[in-house]
Amino acid sequence: MKKAAIYARVSTPDQHLTTQLLDLREMAKQRGYEVIREYTDTMSGAKSKRPGLDQLMADARRWHFDVALVAAFDRVARNVRHFLEVLDELNHLGVEFVSLRENIDTGGPLGRAMVVIVGAIAQVERQAIVERVKAGMRRARLEGRQIGRTPLRVDRHAILLDRERGMSLNHIAKAHRISKASVCRILKELRGTVSEGVVPPVWGCAHGKELTASRPAA
Repeated sequence: MKKAAIYARVSTPDQHLTTQLLDLREMAKQRGYEVIREYTDTMSGAKSKRPGLDQLMADARRWHFDVALVAAFDRVARNVRHFLEVLDELNHLGVEFVSLRENIDTGGPLGRAMVVIVGAIAQVERQAIVERVKAGMRRARLEGRQIGRTPLRVDRHAILLDRERGMSLNHIAKAHRISKASVCRILKELRGTVSEGVVPPVWGCAHGKELTASRPAA
């Protein structure tokens, strides 16, 4: 009986791994594989360094299993280069790679050839999606529509005056209905506008902490 490892990945915590795991367990059962371990990640497939995938590859190098089962190619990697690197290493280690959605098994030469072809097609498809998104953003700009966050509209001079009067960062944030981080950013930006040699009694902040600056010695 071949020993199998299952790898499943979702991009965000609000997605669920359960469906992938159940499907892969069933496939292993049908093929007569013994599942020795399941590896999971909750992060973008664009990141090549992932705890679950890294551990799977480390165990593959120790020959802990004979087959790696995944729900789909894009669960392993979002770009062809990284995907083929993983596949190539597994191949050199003698570990078979089986993808449920693409119905690919690298146990044979046809499966290995199909992996390269399907991976390339998937990359082209993802690139097309990126281009469509970029085209939509360009169109929005030409039409004068706002892209991203709405610019913060506050009385920056009033914030500086409140700070010089000794108001705390939390009180300033509450008074102007903005976040404490925004207060810090505005105060840091306004530092450069203060005339040389004139230092307000209380400055901005660093790492969320309030800073008090003393006047330079004469």
